[in-house]
Amino acid sequence: MTYGEVIAVDRLDLEVAEGTVTAVLGPNGAGKTTTVETCEGYRRPQAGTVRVLGLDPRRERRRLGSRVGVMLQNGGSWSGVRAAEMLRHIAALHAHPLDVSLLIERLGLGSCGRTPYRRLSGGQQQRLGLAMAVVGRPELVFLDEPTAGLDPQARHNAWDLVRELRDGGVTVVLTTHYMDEVEHLADQVHVIDHGRLVASGSPATLAARGSENTIRLRARPGLDLAGLVRALPAGAHAQEVAPGSYVVSGKVDPQALATLTAWCAAEGLLPESLHVERRTLEDVFLDLTGRELRP
Repeated sequence: MTYGEVIAVDRLDLEVAEGTVTAVLGPNGAGKTTTVETCEGYRRPQAGTVRVLGLDPRRERRRLGSRVGVMLQNGGSWSGVRAAEMLRHIAALHAHPLDVSLLIERLGLGSCGRTPYRRLSGGQQQRLGLAMAVVGRPELVFLDEPTAGLDPQARHNAWDLVRELRDGGVTVVLTTHYMDEVEHLADQVHVIDHGRLVASGSPATLAARGSENTIRLRARPGLDLAGLVRALPAGAHAQEVAPGSYVVSGKVDPQALATLTAWCAAEGLLPESLHVERRTLEDVFLDLTGRELRP
């Protein structure tokens, strides 16, 4: 997919497994929204093939309508319609919708049910958009930035709903900039940059990618680091980065940690502090896509 000279999606190839929560990540302008909107049938691919539940999302959109739920990044409702009316209208388009009253209560929309959409707060509009996407009991749900602008309570409420959808066999595809959201929800992650797929895997697999864990230790200055390295598994390194502050790197696993504490005991050393640092998904994301600001 190109816009003038800008390549938005560049030979992107990915799959989403049934009954999973799959997160599509990428910096601004990476091609996430174009990709998702193409899968939703709102854009026609200029090249390549897109299949959603085995169907072409453009040519067979009517067959997909009742099977797919969509939460758009912005909008999705008429500006003057009341929140509850909009949700009931969407529910009426489906044969076996969820109970609208229960869904309104579940997502905390009861106090704004009679409020026109344009007067809802950003968080209320987000919650209504989520409700509209799931009320028809879809097989597949696309959620574009589903918790943007939500307070912590509403975010966790939305997370619970996404987990329940997945546990009920619904396939969920979400885009988000919140790495903690991905770590809490996603079974699979696809990282996109400059329109290309740069990494795929579970959050745990990606977080472990490309680096080992690190142990940081505070103790008296001048420890016998050569003796410590000899005691640790092959490939380990130890460095005194400041007086009394040590970093042990390499393959950090329970055996390495036990060896380190045993060495300290043999040296009569009681560390002031000792903790294992693990790479986060955000660390990996920045390594893959760079740290410069995107427009």
